[in-house]
Amino acid sequence: MARVLIVDDDDQVRTVFRKALEAGGYQVTEAPNGRIGARLYRESPSDLVIMDLIMPEQEGLETITELRRDFPEVKIIAISGGGRGGAADYLSVARKLGAMLALEKPITPGALLDEVNQLLGR
Repeated sequence: MARVLIVDDDDQVRTVFRKALEAGGYQVTEAPNGRIGARLYRESPSDLVIMDLIMPEQEGLETITELRRDFPEVKIIAISGGGRGGAADYLSVARKLGAMLALEKPITPGALLDEVNQLLGR
């Protein structure tokens, strides 16, 4: 069973995504910020990381940089609803830092599941 790590500070977003991915046959782990997400990935690497970009503690761009540096093979989907510069700016930077895909919130659970399936070859 493929494993997905969802890193997002919004409990509701994590819950909706987790339910969709579990229904799609994935094992899901959740983290509320990048610091915890990076720790969980180090303890038990997942097949894919879904990374929000704007979070407290440690934001997504910093976490993407850290994971790509230490685990060059990591597959990451960056997600963002915006911020001061707007979602497109953050998502563009995330792609440059190594995210394989960058999606703007809101994302429907079905659309996210489709993207995950495609990235993981299912």
